[in-house]
Amino acid sequence: MRQDVIIMENIFYDVTPSAVYDLKGSVRNRLAEETEEVLLDENYLHQMVERPIFLRPHSRTFLNEAVTYDSAFLDSQMIIDYSLLVGLCGERIVVGIIDYIRKFTFDKKVEMFVKSNMIGAAGRMPTIVSPERYRERFCTQIDRYFPLVPDKWTGMGSDLQYS
Repeated sequence: MRQDVIIMENIFYDVTPSAVYDLKGSVRNRLAEETEEVLLDENYLHQMVERPIFLRPHSRTFLNEAVTYDSAFLDSQMIIDYSLLVGLCGERIVVGIIDYIRKFTFDKKVEMFVKSNMIGAAGRMPTIVSPERYRERFCTQIDRYFPLVPDKWTGMGSDLQYS
């Protein structure tokens, strides 16, 4: 009997996050109970209203480039359903792409077709999409999830008073 094993890096090695989010860039069925160990996109968005996670321009650029290149590679391998795991560790944010083992196979293509014709009529995108659409949605939403630090130099926060 053949058995495949995938070993992934533990991104939380030697840190203890106060909160962990599994972000896919979608809000469809992405709300966990607040008592869960790992929260989802909708939980993250609710938290962002009260306590947004701002990034400095160089950090945001680095994150966006990493997400763009990694997701382009996963797209080229026909991989879908991956997530950005985000751990809040005090003043530090630890991130990594996880769950990159689901191929966009024939059964997923059929599921996408059926859901597109049934759900698509209701004006909502199906939860199963092609690797290219998945990558586009993922990159766009991850970019939106991490806004820039407001400052007087970029014009963001220009209505703020600085002493």
